[in-house]
Amino acid sequence: MVIRRIIRTAVASLAGLLVVLLAHAGSLQAQSGTVLEVGKFSAAQVGDNLPAGWEPLTFRSIRKHTQYSLVQDSDTVVVKAVSSASASGLIRKIEIDPREYPIVQWQWKVSNILQKGDVNSKQGDDYPARVYIAFGPGNPPARGITYIWESKTPKGKIVRSPYTNRISMFVVDSGEANLNQWVTQERNIYEDYKLAFGQEPPKIAGVAIMTDSDNTGEMATAYYGDIVFKKRAN
Repeated sequence: MVIRRIIRTAVASLAGLLVVLLAHAGSLQAQSGTVLEVGKFSAAQVGDNLPAGWEPLTFRSIRKHTQYSLVQDSDTVVVKAVSSASASGLIRKIEIDPREYPIVQWQWKVSNILQKGDVNSKQGDDYPARVYIAFGPGNPPARGITYIWESKTPKGKIVRSPYTNRISMFVVDSGEANLNQWVTQERNIYEDYKLAFGQEPPKIAGVAIMTDSDNTGEMATAYYGDIVFKKRAN
């Protein structure tokens, strides 16, 4: 079975992330409206265990987990992630039709890049910040897109995961130029999926955030602001 092979070959990888997300697919459908507030972190309270609707994403073979907390940044509550040679994430299980809500927007900030980070190798497959979107299940089997803050690879580059060709990584921030600054990103996930895989996307199964440094053995700190999906502009 394809998913079982992915699990065996992609422990602590994006492929493992895909498997976990798909295991939660379909449990919650998005409500209709102009904007879907998938990650309304700013509405949370400092000190809460997790943002509403989100839950831990961990990997069986990785004992050391990234620490996530809700903190105040200026006048807004955000998610803070601290990774020390660790890996885990937070996921939101939600079904979204990318044809109806093709635009995803989020804010993030990172304190440092990973010196050994390398988007082309398993040993360097760590990122201070990433937003992951899983699609499926469907036919062909489900795929995923992850938007990453990379160390050296230029912005705009699209790379297949070194673990599986079912995941495409879009470099949307890179390097040290914007360290310790909030950056707003907006992507057309519908068009990105077609660009990555050459076909119409199935429904979105889940959304995750993840800061990890288990492969490089380094440390990383990142902050995540609200994540929303929007309809096409009129």
